Amino acid sequence: MAMTIHVDIVSAEKTLYSGSAEVVIAPGQRGELGIYPRHTPLLTTLKPGSVRIKVPNQVEEELIYVSGGILEVQPNVVTILSDSAIRGADLDEAKALEAMRSAEEAMKDKAATIDYAQAQIELAQAVAQLAAIKKLRKLT
Repeated sequence: MAMTIHVDIVSAEKTLYSGSAEVVIAPGQRGELGIYPRHTPLLTTLKPGSVRIKVPNQVEEELIYVSGGILEVQPNVVTILSDSAIRGADLDEAKALEAMRSAEEAMKDKAATIDYAQAQIELAQAVAQLAAIKKLRKLT
């Protein structure tokens, strides 16, 4: 039997995952983080992207998109808190593409009175959702 670690992924609305994992891969600010059982304690921020969870006795990984957030690692528990999170299977490619186009157009329109920082955040989130959809397609 493989060693496992308990994982909780929580958004502002609900708990998306609570269970055991052999490994958790999360989108840290400086690159992907691989978390295995008995990992050294860690607290860091996450950027928009996909969290991959290798569930024991399951061939396919669980994939959950997070819009960013906080990752806390204790020797036996991984906790991810995110403003918004979506299960990989629930991601909508058409909606993500439209959000990306909308953010790009807003950033191009120099005459508009927009919040460029917000437009950049929306663009980064849309790109991360599309990347998560592509990863999910490769896994299935």
